[in-house]
Amino acid sequence: MTMRNAFRWLCALALASMLAGCSSEEPPPDGGKPRYRVALVMKSLANEFFKTMEDGARAHARKDPSRYELISNGIKDERDVNGQIAIVEQMIAQKVNALVIAPADSKALVPVCKRAADAGIVVVNIDNELDEKTLEEKGTKIPFVGPNNRLGARSAGDYLAKRLKPGDTVAIVEGMPGADNGTMRKMGFEAAMNAAEIKVAASQTGYWETDKAEKAVSGMLTQHPDLKGILCANDSMALGAVAALKAAGKLGSVLVVGYDNISAIQELILDGRVLCTVDQHADQIAVEGIRHALDILDGHVPPEQSDRKQTKVDLIDAEALKRKAAEAKATEGEAAEPK
Repeated sequence: MTMRNAFRWLCALALASMLAGCSSEEPPPDGGKPRYRVALVMKSLANEFFKTMEDGARAHARKDPSRYELISNGIKDERDVNGQIAIVEQMIAQKVNALVIAPADSKALVPVCKRAADAGIVVVNIDNELDEKTLEEKGTKIPFVGPNNRLGARSAGDYLAKRLKPGDTVAIVEGMPGADNGTMRKMGFEAAMNAAEIKVAASQTGYWETDKAEKAVSGMLTQHPDLKGILCANDSMALGAVAALKAAGKLGSVLVVGYDNISAIQELILDGRVLCTVDQHADQIAVEGIRHALDILDGHVPPEQSDRKQTKVDLIDAEALKRKAAEAKATEGEAAEPK
């Protein structure tokens, strides 16, 4: 071999070594365990609930960056079902390891979630449960991690009922048609009213949105001027109900119930404009879903045994908020004390 050829061979070997060092196939830092790519697909990030959910997931991912990479997505409008389907299709194309999804529609998202599962992606359903019958028709099973929405709504409905009397009338502001969590919350509200012999005079969707709920409640107040309570399937719509009551001069005379415990509703609970809400701990729902997906990927939970994992719900009223504020203040005081 001539000196020139030997030099060329050495350069080629060095280049090959350098490229090998840049390869995405290099061993993970923990000695062989793969670093997963987990896609979190939510509904509207304009809704504070889902922004809180995303923040919780990102905080969890930062604690263990060597275990997984979080890819977070959401749609601008909770009615944009096709947009959410397109996001899932993108995640399939990117070959993520796991898909954790809060579906905008309980039936329409089933086919694309099945495609993801068929592609070898671990799919975990959070927050809004996929329709069981549609899953059966598609011949697939997808585990659900999330709260019992009917139970949470029943607790808020029972709380309202204690402040009313048999024969009083109320209205329900429903969530998005086709969303299982909205259906379950409506059923929980209705069960509480039926048990207390309180009449549900009207029930109409607010599409999860403040302005649409305000318009719906304005119409219901005109049609049913004797309403004593309004049960809203989320806090964004409760804000709309409060605006409608204020415009009608009925703020304070009609009790309002919400669901989600977003920060915007807490001030209204403290000053009496809203009676209560339900905290389903948005910051933890996605985290629990991600943990479940990682456990399946690691083989800790066989898919056939990963059907359902229920997360907690808590009723939040003014007293609960005051207790939480006092606990936080006490904790801050302890932290500030010199050691």
